[in-house]
Parts: sequence; structure tokens; C-alpha cells
Amino acid sequence: MLRNPLHLLSLGFGSGLAPVAPGTCGTLVAIPLYLLMAQLDPAWYIVLVALSFGGGIYLCQYTSNALKLHDHPAIVWDEFVGFWITMIAVPTTWQWILLGFVLFRVFDIIKPWPVGVADAKMKGGFGIMIDDVLAGLYALACMQLALLAVGSW
Repeated sequence: MLRNPLHLLSLGFGSGLAPVAPGTCGTLVAIPLYLLMAQLDPAWYIVLVALSFGGGIYLCQYTSNALKLHDHPAIVWDEFVGFWITMIAVPTTWQWILLGFVLFRVFDIIKPWPVGVADAKMKGGFGIMIDDVLAGLYALACMQLALLAVGSW
């Protein structure tokens, strides 16, 4: 499957094929790409994340159809996008990246409302993507609050 460029992306350059914790592995592989993207103007960063979400709907559906299973664990493009959302307007130091990584993974795993509802009820490529987008928004809110708190010290 990795020979097909669409599957290569949706499987996170192969990180989704990890035998243990493919979502976590996918999020780790998203970090170097985040470091490249973070050099963009914030508006362009957001545009690229939005395009990655839109394209991800197609990518995830395409690979889901090929695997004949909705939201197969190997599909990790949604983790890439969720992490990139988490990191909007955040410093690129290792401490902030680590915090963003942990927060995103926690929200993606515990799936607080409405993340869990979206994960259970929404199908197709949009359904695969939206729970990670929501988890990323929760993590983004926490990151921004942490930045405010640090700034007030």
C-alpha cells in the first residue's frame, strides 16, 4: 500500500503500520512536518492545516475503502491534522511540542464529549477526521491557556 502516494499519506508515511500505538506513532511523525510548517506565517499555517483537513477527508476515505474497514488504526493522517491544530500559534520549543503531543494524545484517547460522539456516530472520511480535529481543538485551547498562564508569570 505504501507505493500508492495516497495510502502513503493516510498511513502517515508508514507510521500507522506500527504494531503498537499507531496513533501515537503517527503523531510523532507529524512533529518534523510541524517544525517545517511552523516557519510559515500563522495565516498560511492555518490555511495549510485547513487544506490538510479537507484533503484528509478524501485520503482517509480512500484508504478506508481499500482496507474495507472504517477508521482502520493504520490510518493516521487524522492524527497529523489533529496535532497540527493543537500547535497553532505555539512556540516551537521542545517543551511546548511535548506538551502539545501529550495533550493531543490524551484528548484523542479519552475522547471527551463531543469527541466520543463524533467518533461513534460519524462515518466516512469526514468521520475519521472530525474526532481528531475536535481533540486537537481541545488540546489547542489548553495550549493557549498555558501560554496565557506562562505569560502572566
